[in-house]
Amino acid sequence: MKKYASQYARQYARLAAALPLVATLVLAGCASTADSDGYYTVKRGDTLYSIGRDFDQSPTNLSTWNKLRNPNDLEVGQRILVRPPAGVVARTGAGQSSRPAAVASATPARKAAAKPAAKPAGKSRDDDDAPSPADAKLDWMWPTQGKSAPSGDSYKKGIDILGSEGQPVMAAAAGKVTYAGHGIRGYGNMVIIKHTPTLLSVYAHNKTIAVKEGQTVTRGQQIATMGNSDTSRVKLYFEIRRNGKPVNVMAMLPPR
Repeated sequence: MKKYASQYARQYARLAAALPLVATLVLAGCASTADSDGYYTVKRGDTLYSIGRDFDQSPTNLSTWNKLRNPNDLEVGQRILVRPPAGVVARTGAGQSSRPAAVASATPARKAAAKPAAKPAGKSRDDDDAPSPADAKLDWMWPTQGKSAPSGDSYKKGIDILGSEGQPVMAAAAGKVTYAGHGIRGYGNMVIIKHTPTLLSVYAHNKTIAVKEGQTVTRGQQIATMGNSDTSRVKLYFEIRRNGKPVNVMAMLPPR
């Protein structure tokens, strides 16, 4: 009984962790908050990546600051430091690492972060969803060969591309790797590439990862090999997001 209960608990945890990942991209009003000491209290369904998105920190930074041996084993009620410790300045954005501060302390950094830039007057919510000139210039390609279909997971808004274990996975457009790891339940070994200030692409369930966070990649460059990490079938899960929201992948990729 303990064995089956444990398996059920792990499956539930995966689902609970994956659903907020998508929800945080859609519900802009549900941002998390930290206490005055810079600590956030983990809630059900949180993952290191979703917490990092809320506080504009990379999973690598959070893992280092909190000395986490296994980033997957967050516990409800656990306090996570989400601001740089004294003597360290974080380079914000997913995938960016922290570096020692030469003069500045963490306190000025927190004060600066507390003052978000004001949005231009008259800008509507729809403006955030509109493609920018930089977006329109991107030359997208299919990230791998294989039959494609909408994702079989209801909480995912991209596509599954079926193929063979070990076949190459390519960058669908040029950009910078902002995440490369396996810290998010339900996505396995995953790579995220930022192409413009508003567009990024997601490559999940890989067997191996061939790039590192912070690395610049070209269109068509191999970034991983196809696998079945954290899923039951060999496939690539591919998604494109604009301003954190999934878009219609088929409308972006060339016909084939």
